[in-house]
Amino acid sequence: MTSQTPVSRSPRSAAVIGAGQTGVTAALGLLDAGFTVTLYSDRDQRSLRDDVPATGTALEFGETQQAEAALGLDSFTGRAPRHTGLSVRIAGPENAELIAFDGTFDGYVGVAVDTRLKADERLTAFLERGGDFVVGPVTVESLDTIAAANDLTLVATGRGGLADLFPIDQDRTVYDKPQRSLLTVTVTGLDFDPGVFAHRSPAGGAHSLFSIFAEQGEAWWGPYLHKDAGPSWAFLGWARPGSDWETRFAAADSAESALRIVKDLYRDYIDWDLPEVQATQVIAEDPHSWLKGAVRPVVRAGVGRTSGGHPVAALGDTAVAYDPVAGQGAQSGLIQAQRLVAAAAVHDGPFDEQWITDQYAAFLAARSDAAAKVTRLFLSDPAFADIGGQFFATAAVNPKFASALVGLLHRPQPFLPIDSPADAAAYITEVTGTDAAELLAKFAPAGRFERSTFAPVAVG
Repeated sequence: MTSQTPVSRSPRSAAVIGAGQTGVTAALGLLDAGFTVTLYSDRDQRSLRDDVPATGTALEFGETQQAEAALGLDSFTGRAPRHTGLSVRIAGPENAELIAFDGTFDGYVGVAVDTRLKADERLTAFLERGGDFVVGPVTVESLDTIAAANDLTLVATGRGGLADLFPIDQDRTVYDKPQRSLLTVTVTGLDFDPGVFAHRSPAGGAHSLFSIFAEQGEAWWGPYLHKDAGPSWAFLGWARPGSDWETRFAAADSAESALRIVKDLYRDYIDWDLPEVQATQVIAEDPHSWLKGAVRPVVRAGVGRTSGGHPVAALGDTAVAYDPVAGQGAQSGLIQAQRLVAAAAVHDGPFDEQWITDQYAAFLAARSDAAAKVTRLFLSDPAFADIGGQFFATAAVNPKFASALVGLLHRPQPFLPIDSPADAAAYITEVTGTDAAELLAKFAPAGRFERSTFAPVAVG
């Protein structure tokens, strides 16, 4: 990902619909590339920051940070608490404690930043540099007028029926409904030093935590930068349909109730991490520090046409909606935005349907297809059951492969050609330099995970 020098010409115009993290990033990038840009939102700047929840935890790794750097933007690695690895625990049927490993991020760090904070700062920069910000709903009808008046129009929101302009790609869309119910809450009360979650890893609070339950779902804790509270922690849980977790998640109706549900969940299912979880507190100044819902993973066509026949481009979640379990949504959206800005900056011609289609195809090949496949792996998709079994068991006995496995969240491309257990074995051997069968022969179930002995330090 490299910055591009714009072609010298009279200013061209662009419109971006949607002022979330991805939309405002694209708008600011196009503005810096010499376009006159109008950004549309159904909320004003203050409301975008303070009246809505963050759209997930937005954990980003090296490739995404490189995309932001190519746009000259802050990736927050100097401001947010850093993730230097991922600690994984896997429980099988009847919650049997089976697999434990700790993967270290090799050559990159992760940062989870409140999307409201990042979008707000980029919107401020956009306005300071002369961008035009229009507050009001954009409908299918008004989009036609906007697209007619601009050389390039990007749609980064599905509201008002705008997503329906982009047909679902049936070949790439695997699921016909959400695969998990989601619950997230951001909290304070924990530091990030090695004494926090020390039973998981020598790195302690520098590693995020991922727990997988075959019959219930998945749970994640990680360092986070909240817009008001600053360095904090975030929980994100995924409940399988029909599970006890799904029933519990559905009862959340506030930050306080969400945190109570999470603490009870850890008491009943994930007691190895319970002491740290019990020490957490809600962020009182932010009533929107929690969220519940469900996401159907969908891949849409990259180009749509308005009623007047004007081509518009899908961006971010409007183009590809991922299940958040592998953290690919925010990452892919920002990478797509950077690629579009770089391509538009040097393009000498109309931004027609063919140009948009070509850019989208390149993005799918470079990132999205692999990201969607890795997401299915971490969702425990039955199609990848044998491959996942090999990968996770090998990670438990080989630290190098553990790091390569969690590294797929940063760079998913190595997983794209893996379609069979034989492919998986070849990849294991390639990464480790040891025969895959030899490594798998060393695996034995954990039996019982190490429990936390954490005790909060008394203050006063």
